[in-house]
Amino acid sequence: MNEASTPENVDISGRTVAVLGGTGDQGRGLARRFALAGHTVYLGSRSAERAEKAARELVAAEDADIDVRGLDNAGAAGAGDIVVVAVPWEGHKELLEALTEPLRGKIVVDCVNPLGFDKRGPYALPVAEGSAAEQAAQVLPESRVTAAFHHVSAVVLLDPGVETVDLDVLVLGEDRAATDEVRALAERIPGVRGVFGGRLRNAHQVEALTANLIAVNRRYKTHAGIRVTGL
Repeated sequence: MNEASTPENVDISGRTVAVLGGTGDQGRGLARRFALAGHTVYLGSRSAERAEKAARELVAAEDADIDVRGLDNAGAAGAGDIVVVAVPWEGHKELLEALTEPLRGKIVVDCVNPLGFDKRGPYALPVAEGSAAEQAAQVLPESRVTAAFHHVSAVVLLDPGVETVDLDVLVLGEDRAATDEVRALAERIPGVRGVFGGRLRNAHQVEALTANLIAVNRRYKTHAGIRVTGL
């Protein structure tokens, strides 16, 4: 595996992380890995009770001493230094519009994939703003919006038998310092490398590639990720 690529002097070890949509599989998987890396993690949900239950279950499932707490989405957004958006596409814009104030000035990591499914399989949905990440940036003009974690398998993240995740995470954004922090966050997961993937205008093809990976997974019965060679 290639060495980690995080720039020197980027230390996020003391950052708290919030995961909006943290009771879904991807949200719980990311929360689990960040908590195992030593971060205090806030699970956000429309229901604080549901988030608290999911947090208790994550803590109980681990032998390690991890700190995961459940709040409603607004509470989690306010509590996290870095806020990951892992909600269904259908409720993406509405949720972010309601959270502009608690997300002001924060690094927001959008990992939402606008996908549709029919008899022919998964496909990318058109987004008026260009991509989910660009929609987030328009809704949250005073936040530091990035895009990342689109291609990470929830099954792999949640599997206690998988200690090292063989994956590159593409990180996109306009704010280079913010993308550096998100790359560092990605590399808190053993085996993962954070790779700068361009500005937010390039987020559409990153989000859309998830449809291809789902097709690969179905055909080969696996949980595929991506690696970028030559770095």
